[in-house]
Amino acid sequence: MLTREDDVDAHALRRQGWTITAIARHLGHDRKTIRGYLKGGRVAGQRVRIEPDPFEPFAAYCAQRLKDDPHVWATTLFDEVVRLGFDRSYPSFTRDLRRHRARPHCEPCSASNGRDHTVIEHPPGLEIQWDWLELPDPPAHWNVGDLAHLLVGSLPSSGKWRAVLADSEDQAHLIDGLHAVSGRLGGVPKQWRFDRMATVVNPNTGRVTATFAAVARHYGVQVKLCPPRHGNRKGSVEKSNDSAAQRWWRTVPDDFTNAQAQVSLDALCAQAQVSLDALCARVGDSRLRRRDGQRTTVGALAAAEAQLLGALPPAFPATLMVSRVVSAQALVAFRGNHYSVPPGLAGATVTVSHRLGETTLDIAVHRPTPHPTRASGTVTATVLARHRREPDGAGVMVRDTVHVTALQTAVLAAFNTAKPCHRKARRPPSVAALAEAEQLRDPGQGQQDREVVVDLSTWERAAHTRQVAP
Repeated sequence: MLTREDDVDAHALRRQGWTITAIARHLGHDRKTIRGYLKGGRVAGQRVRIEPDPFEPFAAYCAQRLKDDPHVWATTLFDEVVRLGFDRSYPSFTRDLRRHRARPHCEPCSASNGRDHTVIEHPPGLEIQWDWLELPDPPAHWNVGDLAHLLVGSLPSSGKWRAVLADSEDQAHLIDGLHAVSGRLGGVPKQWRFDRMATVVNPNTGRVTATFAAVARHYGVQVKLCPPRHGNRKGSVEKSNDSAAQRWWRTVPDDFTNAQAQVSLDALCAQAQVSLDALCARVGDSRLRRRDGQRTTVGALAAAEAQLLGALPPAFPATLMVSRVVSAQALVAFRGNHYSVPPGLAGATVTVSHRLGETTLDIAVHRPTPHPTRASGTVTATVLARHRREPDGAGVMVRDTVHVTALQTAVLAAFNTAKPCHRKARRPPSVAALAEAEQLRDPGQGQQDREVVVDLSTWERAAHTRQVAP
């Protein structure tokens, strides 16, 4: 086989009057090989197969099987052709499948591949595209599990995008993120475009849910959906996801939090959000664009587009609810601030709830309560504290005077200056311990001496649950 360079040299030397023998001696190849390339019977860079193609007898069978089932695994097909006499390896088989283009194109599974794409026109101020970005492997001390959640919004006309971190992807956090990102983008467009996320529409029917319909009416926007399995319809926000993941998330350090803050997502979100906004303004808005033959930037286009966006109304009154753990100082962290609770709850899990648009937040504890007719009982919420909510990331410690006084009283009451117990002192079993040991040695004697008490409350609860006589 001649390489493309040798083929070029052979044709040039032949044009200069060299004989085929001289060219073959010069290039180190056989004369018949040189003659074949000079006559155009062979193609440079392609080796002529001397032996028959071992896949050729099985090509028709594979083509028919893949026509009947385009998704049959190559390993399954390989097992079948081996039983029919194919004697080559699995890599050779898959290479032959690709070379013969045996697997047909499946439009429902690969609707965006292998066909032409068009450029969609996006008039300024028409829509904002939204998407959740799940960020893997957050730092362990964030205490958010395996994924961090980022809501990304993008103006496809100018290319400007902003994003906010959230504790979860439920509807309340979605509404909070929509309001926050819309404010960062400059206002409300005519429509919002989503994929088929369950907090917006029913994924099966594509109908907007009743709860989110109220949100859309509040903000005065239309809800537009991407066609099923066509995520490239909102390609602007998809590209913004790549920028957020590669240019911001990959560089977030493990110790990106205040040293004195409680190890939680709240203290970190305040810093990470600032860094994300700075990245959007410094890098995202400075990207170059060309419109009508003139050079401009994303920031300049977004400033002009902001004039076409509607005013942002007050936040929709959804209720955010997140779980937090009380610290030893009787403090609960939320969005970069700390709020006090009564003492005696260190290590307990409480629920922080905030109604969007209001200035206060509640901290409550949920306790199970027995029910006279239900075996499972009910769960009641007891509000422990209500505080004025401070701006996110302000680093403020909000402490109620009553809580401070009660905490000081509890700490001082438990304060002890006594000398620690001596670890090597002799402490033989007491008389009560010896009596318990004797009962273990003779269980029958203990049962005779112990009075039997029957608890009738169990029977009373069981009687309440019966509907008919046995």
